[in-house]
Amino acid sequence: MRDEREDAVTDSTWWRDSVVYQVYVPSFADSDGDGVGDLNGIAERLDHLAGLGVDAVWLTPFYRSPWADGGYDVADYRDVDPRHGTLDDFRALLARAHGLGLKVIVDIVPNHCSDRHPWFAEALAAGPGSAARDRFVFRDGKGPDGAEPPSDWQSKFGGPAWTRVPDGQWYMHIFAAEQPDLNWENPEVAADFERTLRFWLDLGVDGFRIDVAHGLRKDLAEPLRETHGNDAAPLNSPPEGDNHPFWDRDEVHEIYRSWRKLTDSYRPPRITVAEAGVSAPRLPLYTRPDELHQAFNFFYLRCPWGADDFRRVIDTSLAGARSVGTLPTWVLSNHDVVRHTTRYALPPGTDLVEWLAGDGRAPAPDPALGRRRARAAALLTLALPGTAYLYQGEELGLPEVGDLPREALRDPMWERTGHRQKGRDGCRVPLPWTRGGPSYGFGPAAASWLPQPPGWGDLSVEAQRGRADSFLELYRAALTLRRTFLDDDSFRWLPGADGELAFAKGRLECRINFTAEPLPLPHAGDVLLSSGPLPDATLPPDTAVWLGEPGK
Repeated sequence: MRDEREDAVTDSTWWRDSVVYQVYVPSFADSDGDGVGDLNGIAERLDHLAGLGVDAVWLTPFYRSPWADGGYDVADYRDVDPRHGTLDDFRALLARAHGLGLKVIVDIVPNHCSDRHPWFAEALAAGPGSAARDRFVFRDGKGPDGAEPPSDWQSKFGGPAWTRVPDGQWYMHIFAAEQPDLNWENPEVAADFERTLRFWLDLGVDGFRIDVAHGLRKDLAEPLRETHGNDAAPLNSPPEGDNHPFWDRDEVHEIYRSWRKLTDSYRPPRITVAEAGVSAPRLPLYTRPDELHQAFNFFYLRCPWGADDFRRVIDTSLAGARSVGTLPTWVLSNHDVVRHTTRYALPPGTDLVEWLAGDGRAPAPDPALGRRRARAAALLTLALPGTAYLYQGEELGLPEVGDLPREALRDPMWERTGHRQKGRDGCRVPLPWTRGGPSYGFGPAAASWLPQPPGWGDLSVEAQRGRADSFLELYRAALTLRRTFLDDDSFRWLPGADGELAFAKGRLECRINFTAEPLPLPHAGDVLLSSGPLPDATLPPDTAVWLGEPGK
């Protein structure tokens, strides 16, 4: 099945124009019936990913964790959490993936660990001023008896970014209180993470996705600088950098230069991708030739549905990436945002936090519109030069589950915001694999850790397999065809009507109609693939088409 890819996946630059599939481990496949996804479940379903046509799999954290934040609170970076399996299960998964020609990228969470990590227990026991506390960010409080937080810094999950411990000191956590931030000025921290990277590299992983890559270094000089509310919008960090006390500081690049030397020392070299929520002028700094290989493109993910908006983001992304000799990434959804099939079904400007708080009812989404746009967005994304990251279930057109009952919510945002924000659980609902059966084939038990909605089986892999008009078959066709155009990553805009995007990547031409009226196709005889029907040689609204090279 994958003979034609062997050269590409063994080449050290395979990642430049690849397709990576994100597996949210708790929600992909459950092999043992406890309702939580696991490594054996993933291994059993890898044929689906190989058949889909992706190049690599990115696994979210599966390390030992008390699960205060779905595994992003790590208690042991070099072991597998029992709910997900064992190290032997991981070795077996890795061997199975490599046997199918799939690369495996794992998450690394270096900004913070779990409050159950042995280091943090040691820090609490050791007391103020100890070497154990210096691995974290502990400070005395302000005000009478130090009863006020050391600064006005706020957590991205709601509330102060400081929690007080019994001896009176406070520790910093950009996220949940169960996720204390590590102090990357401490050499012990850097050395321990190098050991962690080597551990997984020696097992054979092909790369790392770096969580909160823009937050590791902080300005901890006393007195701590106040932020006056500028805590939760790192995408808006000014281009000059080095101005925010804990976002996107220049010192963070020292870490990634050392990591690049480490990954390059392996054969073939392994890759790294940053989750860096920074401004567009700053993003290329993370992917300079001696730093990380890629960075996620949140500007593309957050782009409103419109030709001018997408053109502006594409131009900015290509220019920024090429300024440092690389290519952009393109991503429509992930485990932290409302699924794009639903986002595109809502009126422009909808406040998604408020929409979720109202259980996804006001405004009412237009599911048919969302599906049309999501199909068109798939062809747009897969036609662009660079790497496409697919979030599990987008190949099924899964919508956001906006009406999860409040008693089922697991995201720490729910509690930390005083039940004002439902959080990210709606995009994390376990996948449907079959039309019926226990948990629609997710696992052998009827219950899953997040409840699946009625009718979920109609969107399952089984229900869509072989159906010509399904999301699944569209993605399969697009990924197969995409491979025939990987020899040329040149990009140019083509003439088009107002409200139409038209561009060529090498010999492949892509057109997307963002208007409310059908548009004529310039050379309908060259249609290779379309996101929907093309009646009378026209391109309907919210539809994309791939054409052969103009004039051929």
